[in-house]
Amino acid sequence: MDAQSHAAQLRADRTTHLWRVWRTVHEVLAARGYEISQEELEMSRDMFISKYQGGADEVESVVRTQLKLRADPSADMIKRDTPMATAKNKTPTTTAGTIWVEMCPDKSVGIKQTRIFAHFLQENNYTNGIFITQEQPNAAALRAFDALHELGMHAEHFKEEDLLVNITKHELVPRHILLSDEEKKVLLNRYRLKEQQLPRIQNSDPIAKFLGLKKGQVVKIIRKSETAGRYASYRFVY
Repeated sequence: MDAQSHAAQLRADRTTHLWRVWRTVHEVLAARGYEISQEELEMSRDMFISKYQGGADEVESVVRTQLKLRADPSADMIKRDTPMATAKNKTPTTTAGTIWVEMCPDKSVGIKQTRIFAHFLQENNYTNGIFITQEQPNAAALRAFDALHELGMHAEHFKEEDLLVNITKHELVPRHILLSDEEKKVLLNRYRLKEQQLPRIQNSDPIAKFLGLKKGQVVKIIRKSETAGRYASYRFVY
């Protein structure tokens, strides 16, 4: 293979890589309850290039600075993520909100890039954000997201390679369903349990991270059974 053909193949491989990552990003958002169209979920590689191509770049057909999006919560997500009304708070505000997703174009990522991302979320009142990088940022860089929690905001980080495949589609991965506050209360009352008495799942677990599960939430896991058909278990996120 000559140099020109090799460069063309490398460019095609990089484009396919970004397409697969971006397709999974949309699947992540849809799984969490955001409004994502079927057209976006089924976007072909050619459509991806047409929509996000960055011009006559010799290395990339699609450049990462083009890959950013905003998604709004669906009605079902808003209902699920609205706390139960109490005597003190009869009209609670939903914790669901808009999310901003961005792919960092820089291969090496430090605190400068994460601070810029965190500042963008804050300035534009995004409730949630996902920052995607090529390499793993150091711990100091990711600490730039900590201050957002005090403002009721939440920023997450994914590496591109973690989004090449939708892990929830694997045949060995059971279905996970996040419970609303009301469903969580009904469950605990039914079995006379405290949430800490439930089996646990770390919020850093790949499935928990995919679904954006937060500490204190409860997720329902539906598994197949040869005898019972299906059965449900529950996990407390910690």
